[in-house]
Amino acid sequence: MNSFAAKISLLLKDSTLRNRLLFVLGSLAIFRALASIPIPGINAQALQQFFSNNQFFGLLNLFSGGGLSNLSIVLLGVGPYITASIILQLLTMMIPSLKQLYQEEGEAGRQKFAQYTRFLTLPIAVVQGISFLLILQREGIMQTLNAFQFGVNLLVVVAGSLLLMWLGELVSEFGLGNGVSVLIFAGIVARLPRDISQAAFSFTASQIPVYLAFLAATFAIVWAVVVVTEAERPVPVTYAKRVRGMKTYGGTTTFLPLRLNQAGVIPIIFALSLLLIPQMVATFFTTSHIHFVAAAATVVLHGLQNLGIYGSIYFALVFLFTYFYTAVTFDPKQISENLQKNGAFIPGVRPGNSTTEYLGRIITRITFVGALFLGVIAVLPIAMQSLTGIQSLTLGGTALLIVVSVILDLARRIDAQISLREY
Repeated sequence: MNSFAAKISLLLKDSTLRNRLLFVLGSLAIFRALASIPIPGINAQALQQFFSNNQFFGLLNLFSGGGLSNLSIVLLGVGPYITASIILQLLTMMIPSLKQLYQEEGEAGRQKFAQYTRFLTLPIAVVQGISFLLILQREGIMQTLNAFQFGVNLLVVVAGSLLLMWLGELVSEFGLGNGVSVLIFAGIVARLPRDISQAAFSFTASQIPVYLAFLAATFAIVWAVVVVTEAERPVPVTYAKRVRGMKTYGGTTTFLPLRLNQAGVIPIIFALSLLLIPQMVATFFTTSHIHFVAAAATVVLHGLQNLGIYGSIYFALVFLFTYFYTAVTFDPKQISENLQKNGAFIPGVRPGNSTTEYLGRIITRITFVGALFLGVIAVLPIAMQSLTGIQSLTLGGTALLIVVSVILDLARRIDAQISLREY
């Protein structure tokens, strides 16, 4: 307890840490202010009814941080930026030069990769903005716009998305944590009072067992996510002895910590973002004048609204993205080369290719456990919804995963900064 109090005291006294924390809070205040500014011509009653009956747009609202439910100027949220990141990181598996840029060329390569992501975000935001505005007009939520009004609204929502992308990158650079995840987290937390009040308003005595079970499941999920996120597989590493003059260096043994879930919450965000693309396209084409196009869009939309099909695809995407993101961020060959350059080795394993294969086998095994756990936890709320018939449980479970993971990541980063200053 004393250690915790000392760390809090250091956090408040250290000007650099305090400024980083204040920057995050200031950025979140700007974000929430932007999310409350609506675009003109909104039918509020139709909007509320539309969101209460549409799970797909409820998930999209998650990525906009609540901006979509208000049809604010940031209604696209960070969705286009996440989609651009997914596309480019998928391309790293197919284009060796892009993978080299992302993994091997250091900070300059990562900055250039981030620039490519920004360039790709713009056309994706334009396409999504056009789709949203047309869908909202068709549903009667927005008044019919002429070409000039449509262009102005499109310019506003695209600019809002790019502004959030810039704000998220500023939080990553000058604040604490991953900026995009922090913005999503802030939007989820901002919705909690409204969601709780709506649940309390619709509460009936017959639902007491359901809510108690959901509450118990919430605590169990939080505990399990914390345990799995913090779990590590320590790999022993020994540094060879080196004699320089009259002094001996090295000869020490330490550990290389390999996390059970290297990817964190990113697979959840990736999977949801990818799942939303076919739903948005299908929703857009359901009223097409071409008969077979409208029929195909209706079949896709009805298929994705089936909880069994939706849950299976969601589980598979989370599982695959966990492996994919781990492969992108953790390179056993690079770790092996770094150990060899520093005169370190894993006891019982030859340096070089043998070490690379050894680390690859370990990360494959532990990632399987992490991916399986993350996939099960992701679809658990969907299973609960199919049993209880309460739609809000799906959104609540997804939001809970993101909130817990972001809080753990923030706590870890703050603890690392405090420990660095203590030493």
